[in-house]
Amino acid sequence: MGNVFGKEVQTRNGDISFLQQQGSGAVAAKWFQKAAAQCCASAQYNLGNLFQQGLAIKQSDEEAARWYEKAAKQGDMMAQYNLGIFFREGRGVKQSDEEAAQWFRKAADQGSAMAQHILAVYYINGKGVVQSETEAARWWRKAADQGHAEAQCSLGISYMHGHGVAQSCTKAVQLWKRAAELGNPGAQFRLGMSFDGGQGLVQDFAEAARWYRKAAEQGLPEAQCSIAFKLFEGRGVVENRAEAARWFQRAAYQGNAVAQLRLGNAYAEGHGVAQSDIQAFQWWQKSAGQGRAGAQYNLGTCFELGQGVAQNKVEAARWFKKAADQGLQVAQEKLVTFSS
Repeated sequence: MGNVFGKEVQTRNGDISFLQQQGSGAVAAKWFQKAAAQCCASAQYNLGNLFQQGLAIKQSDEEAARWYEKAAKQGDMMAQYNLGIFFREGRGVKQSDEEAAQWFRKAADQGSAMAQHILAVYYINGKGVVQSETEAARWWRKAADQGHAEAQCSLGISYMHGHGVAQSCTKAVQLWKRAAELGNPGAQFRLGMSFDGGQGLVQDFAEAARWYRKAAEQGLPEAQCSIAFKLFEGRGVVENRAEAARWFQRAAYQGNAVAQLRLGNAYAEGHGVAQSDIQAFQWWQKSAGQGRAGAQYNLGTCFELGQGVAQNKVEAARWFKKAADQGLQVAQEKLVTFSS
């Protein structure tokens, strides 16, 4: 059985790999059990890891948590971190954000960058601890200083908005650059936004597009939408509406409401795709369902004119009203004339 927590649960790869390479996992597990029974923290941690992953022993989250706790109480940093994950997810123990935060703090105090980052997230959300932007920024800084890319990105956001720290666009951009170069898609996207708007650095549409593309290629829908806009408008890149439509589509399939709206527009106008009223209606319908006023208005127009869907004046009025209620002026004006 694989690691049930993916990349979040920490393993001592050397210990586990040794068992697999030797092909004597059951024998090694037996020795871990003997050493663990004699209060060897490292053995307790490794035994917990074997139970958690189901390697050379029957998988059991409950047993994993029990042995992690024994090791954690003896100060094993990785056991403390993993036990925090178990309490956060309610695996093998009763779910408790308070217990999770306590164990993350113990691991964070010993220098675990992953625990420091998660503890910061707990503080920013007030989850398991008293909400504190200052504490969140403090723990993100500790993790960021160790090269934790996600913490660097998050601390950058704190600096950009002045959450728990003195507001500084320059420091935000510096942190995003560090994280972006480490491959963090969120930081790449935010660095692109900074170049786009000239916040904390000189405005440069080409650099904005470059960083948007890096994040987009990692699957970030906001970045996919942003690079699509650049390609559609030809800002910082050579205009290419077919490629723009492809990026809008990738973001739209991930549920991005803006991309769904713009993809619908592309189908309605035949920009980068074959014109199709039916496809336009379908994508506007998805976007409208997420509350995009522009898509709601377009959907009303489809029902009014019978484009891509059977004509239905009642449905048209309903969607015009939804858009109008959100303050869309063209919908408000349309609703007045439509009702008269």
